[in-house]
Amino acid sequence: MLEVCLLGTSGMMPLPGRFLTSAMTRYNGMGLLIDCGEGTQVALRKRGFSCHDIDVILITHTHGDHISGLPGLLLSMGNAERTEPVMIVGPAGTRKVAEALCIIAPELPFEIEYRELTAPAEEIPLREYTVCAFRVSHSIATYGYSIVIRRQGRFQPEKAAANAVPMSLWSRLQKGAIIEENGRIYTPDMILGPERKGLKLTYCTDSRPTASIPAAAQGADLFICEGMYGEPGMEKKARDHRHMTFVEAATMARDAGVRELWLTHYSPSLVHPEAYVDTARAVFPNTVAARDGQFVDLMFEEE
Repeated sequence: MLEVCLLGTSGMMPLPGRFLTSAMTRYNGMGLLIDCGEGTQVALRKRGFSCHDIDVILITHTHGDHISGLPGLLLSMGNAERTEPVMIVGPAGTRKVAEALCIIAPELPFEIEYRELTAPAEEIPLREYTVCAFRVSHSIATYGYSIVIRRQGRFQPEKAAANAVPMSLWSRLQKGAIIEENGRIYTPDMILGPERKGLKLTYCTDSRPTASIPAAAQGADLFICEGMYGEPGMEKKARDHRHMTFVEAATMARDAGVRELWLTHYSPSLVHPEAYVDTARAVFPNTVAARDGQFVDLMFEEE
């Protein structure tokens, strides 16, 4: 089960009742935060999450509404007695911006590790997560992220027997170990069936529609995508400011074959996004005009 919470849905600036766009995921005790604008730590607390439990922070880009909350969040993590390292992932230049912001957060009791992205697409293994970063099209270097949880095949004792795998090795092989014993190498595929369907969340804000987005979101269980503008007649403004309309986001959701689309990153002028969601649903019916605190548990398929 992958827990997903959209902490805030506002673009550009926080508003009364609407925090800046960010999201939190949790899986098997590992917390992952996407973006950290002003007030993110308040949104976390409001939803009942502990900032102590954030292991990785994914930054889409270094505009202030996506990164300016870092100093306060990191200070709160330190005050919560976190000592384990925290990884910050983002486009090239993220470290410089983060370190400049964190001049006001000195002497943190944990190490910060940085992973800066430069290629059009990069894959980052993080314990049981795999984060797939993909470049999108905004006014500065910006990435979207797919969070993938793979699911190994079922244990097949008959296959283990056919491959003469000793029973004493079964447990370790099921956990992914590769074992050499008595001059022979044993691998998990010698006892497991085909890989089963896992879970996939794709998150993208601040971009024009680009082929990299539906390609990265293919088959996602949940696609969280910016819908800066929902009102009619905003297409030129979206193009000029390198953002998206509801209809453009829905078109990519349809093309990617996702299960569900959550719109987010609304313009401050878009006071009631739900009033315009039907324009997106005409293109992709399973569209939600997400609200702050929108939450779902993504579950593995029953077999």
